[in-house]
Amino acid sequence: MNDPDIDRFASRRSTVYGQRGVVATSQPLASQAGISVLEDGGNAFDAAVATAAALNVVEPTSTGLGGDVFALYRTADGDVGAMRSCGPAPADATIETVREAVAAEEGIDPADATMPDTGAHAVTVPGTARGWEVTAERFGEKPLSELLRPATRYAIEGYPVSEVVSAQWQHGEDLFETDHARDAFLFDGEAPDVGQHVTLPKLGESMRRIAEEGADVVYEGEIGEQIAAEVQEQGGFLTTDDLAAFEPEFLDPVSTTYNGTEVYELPPNNQGLIALEALNIAEELGAADHDYGSPERVHYFSEAMKLAFHDGHRYITDPEFADHPPLASKEWAAKRAAEVGEECNDDVSFGVPDANAEDADTVLLCVADDEGNVVSFINSRFAGFGSGLVAGDTGIALQNRGSSFSLDPEHPNSLAPGKRPFHTLIPALADFAPDDDGTDDWAAFGVMGGYMQPQGHVQVISNVVDYDMPLQASLDAARWRYREEGSLALEPHFDSNVAAKLVRKGHDVKTLPPALFGGAQIVRSADGVLSAATEPRKDGNAQGY
Repeated sequence: MNDPDIDRFASRRSTVYGQRGVVATSQPLASQAGISVLEDGGNAFDAAVATAAALNVVEPTSTGLGGDVFALYRTADGDVGAMRSCGPAPADATIETVREAVAAEEGIDPADATMPDTGAHAVTVPGTARGWEVTAERFGEKPLSELLRPATRYAIEGYPVSEVVSAQWQHGEDLFETDHARDAFLFDGEAPDVGQHVTLPKLGESMRRIAEEGADVVYEGEIGEQIAAEVQEQGGFLTTDDLAAFEPEFLDPVSTTYNGTEVYELPPNNQGLIALEALNIAEELGAADHDYGSPERVHYFSEAMKLAFHDGHRYITDPEFADHPPLASKEWAAKRAAEVGEECNDDVSFGVPDANAEDADTVLLCVADDEGNVVSFINSRFAGFGSGLVAGDTGIALQNRGSSFSLDPEHPNSLAPGKRPFHTLIPALADFAPDDDGTDDWAAFGVMGGYMQPQGHVQVISNVVDYDMPLQASLDAARWRYREEGSLALEPHFDSNVAAKLVRKGHDVKTLPPALFGGAQIVRSADGVLSAATEPRKDGNAQGY
C-alpha cells in the first residue's frame, strides 16, 4: 500500500496517562524504546535520546544520523533551556564555488545556477550524534552506549515496517542513485511493503560504533572520513575539518505569553519567532473570541500567521550573520495586527524564493517523567531521506538542509561558509500557569512538517488554551495551513460552510489530504499528573507507565 488512506480509520484515541513517565512519538517501536529506558531507571532526557535513535531505524524516511537535532526542555530543577545541534555549510562552500560546481555538473552558465534540492551541495554538517551525546551527558542518568541499544537491536535484528513509513519509503526508489544508498535502504531495488521485516545492518554497525566510541567516531574518526569522502566524491565541499570543528550549543529559548500561557520556542536560525509573532498577533486580534467552528476563527488566526511568515522569512537567518527586529514583542504584534481586516490581505507575500522548505519530513518526540523533566526533542534530515547520498558503508543517509540556502547574495538566507541555514525545526514548551507559584503545569510539544510547524504550534496551543480541549482532541482537530503560493488549505474534515465563507472573505481555499498537515506530539506534567497524546496522521502512539 503505497499511499495510506488515513481518513479510512474509524478508531478513536484517548489522552494517555502515566504515573512514572510518558512518551509520545510517531512510531510505536520507538515509543517502546523510550518507555523501556524509563522503566530501567532513566529519566526523560535518556528516554528522548533512546527514542530518537530508535526512530533513525524504524522511521528512517524522516530522520537519521546524517541530520540535525534540537531540544527544548524544563528540568526537574525548574531550568528552562534549549539545545541546538545543527551544522553549518562547509568552509569551502561559497556562492561562487557552488555556482561554478553546479554549472559544470548541469552544463549551464554559473549565473543561472541555483541551489540544488538534493546531492552533495545540499549537505551540511550533521549535528545528530553530538546532540544525542551532549544531551545524555548533561541531563541524562545513563551512558549513551545504553541508550543506543534498542536502535542497534532494531537495525541488526530487524523490525516490521509500519504503514505510513512504508508509504514514505517509496520515494527512495527514485532518490537513491548510488550503490551505497541503494544497498543501505532498498531491498532488491525496492522500498519495503507494509509489515515487511527489514534489517539495516550497516546503520546498526554505525550505531554500535557510536555506542562504543562516542560521537567522536562521527566527527573525528572513521565514520566522519566516510561522510566527507562520499560528499567529495559526488562533487561537494564537506571535509573532515568541517566535521571536527562542530559543537552543539546550549542557549536560551525565546518566549511570549498567549492568553495566560507562556510559550517557548527556539530563536534564529530556527523559525520559532514565527510561531510567537503569530500568537501575539492573534491575541491582539482576539482571534479566539470566535466560536471554534466559525470561519472567523480560521480567518483571523491564518491572517496572523501570514504576517508572521512574511516577517520571519525576511529576517530569520543565522544570528551570527544578521540581526532581526523584535518579532516576538507585543509592540511589534500590535502594529502588524492593525493590517488585518475582515477580508483576506492579498498584499502580504508569504514566502521568499528558493527556500525549499514548505514541506519536509521530520520526527518530533516528547517525554515527561515523574521527576518533573519535560522534553521536546526533534530530529530530521529535512526532506525524507535527505540528499540522496549515503556515506560509504556506514548506512548513514546525509541531510539536504543546505538546499534552504540561496545562491542569491541578497537573499535573507544566502549561502556563506560556516553559516547555518534557516531551520524549520522547532520543538516547543508551554507553561500553562506562569504567574501561579502554587501550580506546576508544563507541556512539551511540537508539530512536524516544514512550514506547517509554526502553524501547527499556534493551532495546538489555541486548542488547549482557548477551547479547553483535552490533549488528544487538540491533535485530532482538523487543521488549516497557508501554502507558500498564497492559498489557504483545509483538511477534508472542515465543514463545507466554513470553506465557502472563507472564500467569500477572499481566501483562495483548497482541500488537501491529512498527510500535508503535519505530525504533532505532546506531553504534559500538571502537578505530578503525566499525560500524553500522539498524531493521528502518523503511525505512532503515546505510551505511559
